[in-house]
This record gives sequence, C-alpha cells and structure tokens, in this order.
Amino acid sequence: MPRRKRMYLPDVPFHIVQRGNNREACFYSPEDYQFYLHVLGEVLSRYNVALHSYVLMTNHVHLLMTASEQDGISQVMKVLGSRYAQYFNKTYKRTGT
Repeated sequence: MPRRKRMYLPDVPFHIVQRGNNREACFYSPEDYQFYLHVLGEVLSRYNVALHSYVLMTNHVHLLMTASEQDGISQVMKVLGSRYAQYFNKTYKRTGT
C-alpha cells in the first residue's frame, strides 16, 4: 500500500528528518557530505525552497525548509534522495535505496 501524500503548506517552515536504511550510516567520507550539500543547493533553487538550517549526522539529516509552493519540499526530497542514492551506490558499489 503506498504512503499517503504529505501535506506541506506554502510559506510554513517544516522540519524534515531523513534517516539511513536501518539507521545505518548515510555518509562515510567528507566527500559524501559535500556531494549531498551540492545537490541540496541545486534542488533548493530549482524548486524555490528556502533552507533555514541543516544538520548532517553520519546516519541521518535534519533540514528546516520553507517552500513557496505546496509540492516544493516533496520535489526537493525526491530529487535529492534519488541523486544521492545513485552517487552512494556507485561510489560504494552497492544497490538499493
């Protein structure tokens, strides 16, 4: 059964937490953090989402964001998660999300 669509209101800040699978590490090296932040910067501007603060831990991420459109945060997280998973899998020779 698919997950219900999340409701994000325009111009309201949201705290997003993204964890690694089974709470395993998401970042192994400084380059991993740099790539994540690079992609985050790209997609924030593409979908007109403001980032107020962030914390990158080894096994999870906290983001405080405000979107000007209803689906902005969803689009940011979709593209960010997809691109980072592709990078991570290629870098560490693995598969999955």
